[in-house]
Amino acid sequence: MLLPAPMPDTAAKLIDYHCHLDLYPDFEAQFRRVAAQQIATLAVTTTPQAWRKNLELASNAPTVRVALGLHPQLAGQYPTDLALFERYLSEARYVGEVGLDAGPQYYRSYTQQKIVFESVLRLCAEAGGKILSVHSVRSHRDVLDLVERYLADTSNRVVLHWFSGSAADARRAVELGCYFSINRMMLVKRDSTLVRLLPRHRILTETDGPFTHIESRVMVPADVGHTVSLLSECLGLDLTSTVGLLKRNLITLEGEHDLLALSSPA
Repeated sequence: MLLPAPMPDTAAKLIDYHCHLDLYPDFEAQFRRVAAQQIATLAVTTTPQAWRKNLELASNAPTVRVALGLHPQLAGQYPTDLALFERYLSEARYVGEVGLDAGPQYYRSYTQQKIVFESVLRLCAEAGGKILSVHSVRSHRDVLDLVERYLADTSNRVVLHWFSGSAADARRAVELGCYFSINRMMLVKRDSTLVRLLPRHRILTETDGPFTHIESRVMVPADVGHTVSLLSECLGLDLTSTVGLLKRNLITLEGEHDLLALSSPA
């Protein structure tokens, strides 16, 4: 049986930087729960149609950041989504989930995905100051090419979600200033080798719930404590040092706009 991971001394130090809160069956309760547990959560969306509802729920959940999304797996399915994305972008500091997916199930839409993703990046470049959570399944080079083309020398920041590219891809992403959100699955499979190659000051944690599982149940934001423990082992750090590292990384990424009243870094 999987034992509970040791939790940091205050829940406010937990960070789930990629979670689909609105896709849980009890999604309204999830927003309340995250707020009560003081977990810094990036609530990504898959379509701009979900923006308003997520924003409404987050208004009573001060630790939740809502990201305006247009998921690559849905690219082209909803013709009005890109226009809606552009309409709402001025209201959003966070953008996600966006990106490319060249997996077998979605490769047919890849050309359309690139059109949509390029449009998203162009709009973000024009707006400036966005933090993007980016999907890059089997498309790491194309994603990085487009990030370099549109976001280099802008005030935008990119966080690569569940990154599984090569070591060369990772080095290039680092050179482009990207961060990486690490989930439990990346630490229990071969990807842990890649995680050890990443600069520690560019790492955050995520669950990608409800699309990940721990034993036989769906992961929720509080389960990111397990990820923190696994990351500690991967990096050869104690838990307190890992928590402090993640908190500093979040503050560096978000600057003075951090929504949590976090204490000084451990």
